[in-house]
Amino acid sequence: MSFLTLMAGLVLSTAMYAALPMPQDNEPIVLLVLDAKDKSPVIGVSFWSQKAAISEITNAKGQVRIDRFKGQEQIEIQALGYRKSVFSYEQLRALGDTLYIESETFQLDDLVVSSTRWRQNYSSVSQAITVIEPEVIQRRQPQTMADVLGLSGKVFIQKSQQGGGSPMIRGFATNRLLYSVDGIRMNTAIFRSGNIQNVINLDPFSMHRTEILFGPSSVMYGSDAIGGVMSFETLTPEFALDSLRKVFNPIASGKAVIRGTTANNERTGHLDLQLGWNKWAWLGSISRWQYDHLRQGSNGPDDYVKNYYVKSYPADIVQGTAEPLIKGRVPDEIVQQSDPLLQIPSGYDQWNTLQKIRWQPTEGMDIQYTFQFSETSNYGRYDRHLRMRDGLPRYARWDYGPQGWKMHLLSLKLSGGAHKSVYDQLIIKGAQQDFWESRMSRNFGEESTEQQEELVHANAIHIDAIKGLNDRILLSYGVEWVQNKVHSEGYVQRLYEEESEPGMARYPNATWISSAVFVHSDIQLNTKTKLQAGLRYNTYRIDARFGNSERLDLVLFDQAKLRDRALVGSLGLISRPNNDWVLKLNLGTAFRSPNVDDMGKVFDSEPGAVTLPNPNLKAEYAWNIDIGMLYRVLSRLNVEMSAYWTYLEDAMVRRDYELNGQATMPYQGIDSRIQAIQNAAYARVYGIQWSTDTQLSSRWLLTNRINLQKGEEELDNGSSSPSRHAAPYFGENSLSYEYNSWSGSLIHRFQGTKAHSQMAVTERAKTELYALDAEGLPYAPSWGVWNLVGQWEFADWGKIIIQLENLTDQRYRPYSSGISASGRSAQLGLSVRF
Repeated sequence: MSFLTLMAGLVLSTAMYAALPMPQDNEPIVLLVLDAKDKSPVIGVSFWSQKAAISEITNAKGQVRIDRFKGQEQIEIQALGYRKSVFSYEQLRALGDTLYIESETFQLDDLVVSSTRWRQNYSSVSQAITVIEPEVIQRRQPQTMADVLGLSGKVFIQKSQQGGGSPMIRGFATNRLLYSVDGIRMNTAIFRSGNIQNVINLDPFSMHRTEILFGPSSVMYGSDAIGGVMSFETLTPEFALDSLRKVFNPIASGKAVIRGTTANNERTGHLDLQLGWNKWAWLGSISRWQYDHLRQGSNGPDDYVKNYYVKSYPADIVQGTAEPLIKGRVPDEIVQQSDPLLQIPSGYDQWNTLQKIRWQPTEGMDIQYTFQFSETSNYGRYDRHLRMRDGLPRYARWDYGPQGWKMHLLSLKLSGGAHKSVYDQLIIKGAQQDFWESRMSRNFGEESTEQQEELVHANAIHIDAIKGLNDRILLSYGVEWVQNKVHSEGYVQRLYEEESEPGMARYPNATWISSAVFVHSDIQLNTKTKLQAGLRYNTYRIDARFGNSERLDLVLFDQAKLRDRALVGSLGLISRPNNDWVLKLNLGTAFRSPNVDDMGKVFDSEPGAVTLPNPNLKAEYAWNIDIGMLYRVLSRLNVEMSAYWTYLEDAMVRRDYELNGQATMPYQGIDSRIQAIQNAAYARVYGIQWSTDTQLSSRWLLTNRINLQKGEEELDNGSSSPSRHAAPYFGENSLSYEYNSWSGSLIHRFQGTKAHSQMAVTERAKTELYALDAEGLPYAPSWGVWNLVGQWEFADWGKIIIQLENLTDQRYRPYSSGISASGRSAQLGLSVRF
């Protein structure tokens, strides 16, 4: 189904709805929200009525429209750093045109959107959630979206190269985590079990809100949501609230940022602009990043230092200068670096754009079109450049090609209207995404470059509804359809030849389809206790065609099909004994359906063995229990704790396999043992997440984040091993100070040791990635770094941001990473609002 078809369906739905009797538009009633202390406008204040499923947010001028809440008795008003308040509509009208709100550092309520795709208070969700507000991103200035997730202090980030970042959450990673952008899944049918880098396609500057939902979440998000969900909500244009606004006099606002960093010679620029009229609004954003090779620290293990790079002919891929190629000449040479701490090759470029158009044709109807685009340059996979063979570099080249992503999204939101008996609010979304990636590798001293290219076309339709059955029961339900079409090609390019020749494709050309229906309910048992329950029924299918099966030396099949279904549920309990305590209990299941990467690859897994597709694969299932606690002491101390245990059954692993009664087959001239990915293993993970926030005084704030996790998984050979994706203990401490227009934070980030015996068996052979212990065995040493972040708001419209990273110039490498983190570095940025 093409995106044009999706659009036509949505437009038709809109037209049919618009033809129904609708209430007439009213003159907007606008309320100005000001800080009670300094009388300045407060941006981003949320007004929310759970009963009517209505929400509004103050715009760039601190204004909000409140006439849509007419008749509501409970309107919750919240903003980060301000005290929550509850008013009826009549009480708000009695205030006149201005509402003053008072600051408060700690709150047990924080508005979230991830848990059930609808806005709910943080304390009303049974799962653990972390919210990364845009104010945090503006203050800390992370370089990529992977770094943004790391700001939570609860997500561990692995990097194989500078152009990447693979999150680990509660002992799970890659295709057992789910990415959602504006409510649309970003996971594709070729998400692999190895580290993935797709999160860097997102732009930190264009994010309105980033939320991390911990633990199984398949009821609302479907396949892959085993370890958690990362939900990204982009900026939304605001309407003007002045009825006199005309075509040539819209409300206008924007932001510009420039930034540089010494460790990788970063040059970053960003600009966003939005225009708002009464019924139309537009927002445009563009960002550009340029990074040179990353310099690591000077104090740490010498095992992390690679003091050379490979210079290749006919072009020097590092310096960019061209030299003539002499046929028969050895194409590569090893060059000693003048600065051994530079990690070459690791530089890359990227640019992103976001465009949104918003239209409110009538009361109760909101239509949005969103376009997002992202693309990187080629970037070296640095961990591959660390490998040696016979005393020489294993590779002369190992690059990821341009990694790109494009999304069209059309959404329709309806509130009230003629179908009030069926829903209070209905959201219909149609999305089309394109993902493209490639990889290029050439062995040192050889002439042939192997190249693989993948393109995934993804279409999705989501229909979500929410309905308050009475004052105690809130029901949400919906349907979802997702389709991925995978196209994969392989080439071999020789240095002396212009034409390429066919090579091994990574995947077959395939189609992956998922269809689901789900329901979730919130039941207020009494004034202090809430029950949440959900259920999801999901079907999935794969159709794969192998156009080059002749590479198997005999034709066994030209296609593979898979059909199956999954049923998952969740049950949660929230108790709030008083205003200072929140207790949570959550039981849930999740699943990961097989994708094209699982069942579609044909490859030689090891010498003498070949892995074939298995059409009998089934979904992996996870069973989880977690308990949580939030406690506030005298409005000065917030304590949050979450303990969890997750068991994964029917995990997909590679095992010996028989095809047509045969255990071996000829492959590339060798009689090879047949293997296939099968549901034959288990994994279990347990741990604790702990955080505290302490208000030492009106100007000083102390925070602490600690994460402890342990895991065990069954390997391909049936033995057990520590879990690869259960990171050593890690966290962050910070001490922050604010005074008038100045603010600053001293931040301590840390990771514990992972001894050789504690490492996953699959990691113990990767000597190029890790430091060596006294016995010469790989291990992940502990580390701790200190960062200093400050900003000066020199005017209402501008601020200067300064960051000193890794003050003691430590040379360290986060667990499982293939590239060391930044050494001592200075960052300077300028942010301007208009």
